[in-house]
Amino acid sequence: MSKRLTNFLPLAIMILLSGCGVYSFTGASISPEVKTIAISYFPNKAPMVQPTLSQKLTDALKDKFISEANLDLVPEDGDLEMEGEIIGYSIMPQAIQGDETAALNRLTITLKVKFVNHYDEKQNFETSFSHFVDYDSSINLANIEDQLNDEIIEELVQDIFNKAVVNW
Repeated sequence: MSKRLTNFLPLAIMILLSGCGVYSFTGASISPEVKTIAISYFPNKAPMVQPTLSQKLTDALKDKFISEANLDLVPEDGDLEMEGEIIGYSIMPQAIQGDETAALNRLTITLKVKFVNHYDEKQNFETSFSHFVDYDSSINLANIEDQLNDEIIEELVQDIFNKAVVNW
C-alpha cells in the first residue's frame, strides 16, 4: 500500500464516522441537534422499599447518559427528558427442593420509565423495565443486597439506555 494511502485511510474513516454526527462508539445514535438531557429523580413507590435504591438508580442513569451519550445534564427542559419510578422490589423463592425449601431466592427490581425526545417523537416511550438476579437462599440478603442491587441497576440502566438512544 502506498504511503499516501496509508496516511489518508485513518483520516477517511474518521470523517465517515463523524460526518453524519449521529453515531458514537458506545452505540448511541443521537441527532446532532440533541445536546441536553434532563433526568428526574426516580422515587421508590414499590411496596417494599430499599432506602438507597432511588438515589443509586438515578445517579447511574445520569452517569450513563453523560459519559456514553456525551450529553449535558440539565435540571429540566432538556432536549431529551426522562422520568420514572421504582414500582417493584421483590424477593421470591426459586428452585424449590424436595423438602419444600427454596435453594435460590430471586431479587427483582421493576421500573416504570417515560422518555421524551423533543426532536424525534417516534423515539418517545413509556414502558416498564425489569431485571432480576438469583442468589443462594442460605445467604442472608442483608449481606449481599447492595451488591445485587448494583448488578440489577447496571442491567436496567443499560436496557433503558439502549431503548432511548441506541435504536438498533
